[in-house]
Amino acid sequence: MQTNFNALQLGDPTIARADEILRRCVHCGLCTGTCPTYVLTGDERDSPRGRIYLMKQMFENRDVTSSTVQHIDSCLSCLGCMTSCPSGVDYMHLVDLARVRIEQRGHRSITQRMSRWFLSRVLPNPNRFRLMIGIGWFARPFRNIFAKLGFRRTAAALQLVPPNALKLKVLKPRSTLNPKAPKPKRVALMLGCVQEVLAPSINHAAIRLLKRHGIDVMVVKDEACCGALSHSLGREEEARAAARHNIDAWTAAMRERLLDAIVVTAGGCGTMVKDYGDLLARDHGYAERAEYVSGLARDITEFLDEVGLNPPVMWTGLKIAYHSACSLQHGQRLDELPRKLLEQAGYTLTDIPEGHLCCGSAGTYNILEPELSGQLRDRKLENIESIEPDVIVTGNIGCMTQLKGGTTAPFVHTVELLDWATGGPCPPALIKMKDSAHPIEALVEMARATARDRELVD
Repeated sequence: MQTNFNALQLGDPTIARADEILRRCVHCGLCTGTCPTYVLTGDERDSPRGRIYLMKQMFENRDVTSSTVQHIDSCLSCLGCMTSCPSGVDYMHLVDLARVRIEQRGHRSITQRMSRWFLSRVLPNPNRFRLMIGIGWFARPFRNIFAKLGFRRTAAALQLVPPNALKLKVLKPRSTLNPKAPKPKRVALMLGCVQEVLAPSINHAAIRLLKRHGIDVMVVKDEACCGALSHSLGREEEARAAARHNIDAWTAAMRERLLDAIVVTAGGCGTMVKDYGDLLARDHGYAERAEYVSGLARDITEFLDEVGLNPPVMWTGLKIAYHSACSLQHGQRLDELPRKLLEQAGYTLTDIPEGHLCCGSAGTYNILEPELSGQLRDRKLENIESIEPDVIVTGNIGCMTQLKGGTTAPFVHTVELLDWATGGPCPPALIKMKDSAHPIEALVEMARATARDRELVD
């Protein structure tokens, strides 16, 4: 793509980097077929190629139009376009640069600014998030009234509140270190701010699973949000502050003994931590450490593949629909590895039609863009229902929250199934099927009995 930046503009590191990325685009259009929003709307401006044109105009003219803001905001950052791009256009970082520019110079309504500020303050903080989940539970029955009154983002947020929100128990995981062991591998497990509140069972399953493989697991107390939510909102300084905070926390933990990995169980968090090196590349106080931390980050399936997954202690034969989160299949290029591990653990995987398309979660997208998000959710659920799985599994808490309310099949995390197959307890979502007429009831009861004596203490 030809660009028209002058020498003064190219003196700005942001513009220089945008120019480098823009010049790689050859207008081939292969990205349009894998873009969820373009598939829905058919509007070229809602495709990666169209958005690249809009971003080029924005950076060249230094003018942020309402149309540009609208179409950039509608991008999910699913990164499916990067997987299909033959020219290697770094769309992920280009749209990040554009979001920062929009946040700095764009014109949003007071409602939009308040919504984005509120989300950036609540979601990354587990205590605030837990409080809002409780308030949301009481307001949830009135979500349709909010929608009719025009408060569509509030209605979308209330729709995502779990019906059992008041029953959620937060059991903070503890480090599991064995000082007598002969120098086992040691990892730090990232708990995740939203996941810690909505599904703490995932972190407990991860600790059991890693401990079963002889791994020392550290839970770093000073760890905070990875910064992905703020980053997706264009609030760059907040994202950098979160990254610096976590780098300091992990560095302090490594003073006693170096870590073999920083293990992440949420795909979105993993993609962000692996990008710390780029995020802080121009931060002289943190650039080197950020690059080191990015190199340590591993999705839990990556780490388990490196150490070798234990053979299963039982064989359920469950028919699994594996939903490959965009942050894993596109952001981290980890599409086949989780599938391989699940098959090694004895599960039968069935491909979901249009598996490359996003479910519509995308961080805060399902709140800020509820119409497009809802269409993508319904499309994904229809594709899942078409294969009639026993269980739906994914590696990202955002996808689980987005989809679990629209299907009768239980929804579990990849790590919970791997933990169960190798001797852990039955996942809570499957235990809840005990009193139903679901066909996997007998398997669940059998597996619970098999795993009862093997369960490790949290």
